[in-house]
Amino acid sequence: MNEQSTRAAAPADQYVLILSCPDKQGIVHAVSSYLFMTGCNIEDSQQFGDHDTGLFFMRVHFTAEAPVTLDKLRASFAAIGDTFRMEWQIHRAAEKMRVVLMVSKFGHCLNDLLFRASTGALPVEIAAVVSNHTDFAELVGSYHVPFHHIPVTKETKADAEARFLDLVREENAELVVLARYMQVLSDDLCKALSGRIINIHHSFLPSFKGAKPYHQAHARGVKLIGATAHYVTADLDEGPIIEQEVERVGHDVTPDQLVAIGRDVECQALARAVKWHAERRILLNGRRTVVFA
Repeated sequence: MNEQSTRAAAPADQYVLILSCPDKQGIVHAVSSYLFMTGCNIEDSQQFGDHDTGLFFMRVHFTAEAPVTLDKLRASFAAIGDTFRMEWQIHRAAEKMRVVLMVSKFGHCLNDLLFRASTGALPVEIAAVVSNHTDFAELVGSYHVPFHHIPVTKETKADAEARFLDLVREENAELVVLARYMQVLSDDLCKALSGRIINIHHSFLPSFKGAKPYHQAHARGVKLIGATAHYVTADLDEGPIIEQEVERVGHDVTPDQLVAIGRDVECQALARAVKWHAERRILLNGRRTVVFA
């Protein structure tokens, strides 16, 4: 095979462009024309104009061959971004997002995410797991992931959060996932990780608060079990919703069975939210999200 055919056979690099900006005419034309003039090929494109907020959102998956590079794409797209007042990012599609997981004493979501990541079902690299307890140190170790025990008390909360934030920076993590981490985060930590931290909880709120929500729901005869994955904000459990999952249940289901069903539902909703975030499919739209799933 000669040098020319070798170059022709080389696979093109794949990239993802995501953007949001005030909606106006010419955005799609400008983006597609830029990619064409740069020698790129669009594989998939999704867009949405929100009439309520007046914002436009777009995700483009495209390929590019040498001499096009990520740095060149970012540098040359900046002019279009400025013209349309865009918030935009370009990333390599195949690059796995580095993630830090946080957990307390319920390990079903942790175990699910570790397994999905290890099998390639999630496009993430789990850089570390942090817990205020040591219950899951052995489980995490079995996946060859670093485990960090950072205990939290009322007196040590500020220091514990500072240690955790340092760890996120040291690991160069783009995303933090609260896989049933049962500590309320401070406003400062929420702001420091805005748009980069996802939580999961049952969807009985605000009806069934506090301890044993599934038992409370059983006592009221609920017919739907639900879970909500959302971005974390200073407003407890009120951040922009990414994904929700539900499961219908009958009158013959016991409280313990409700708990088991609820755990499965939580795992499914959280895994989808993490996957979509890692694939750059979610854009913030005020208190809501646009999800190009």
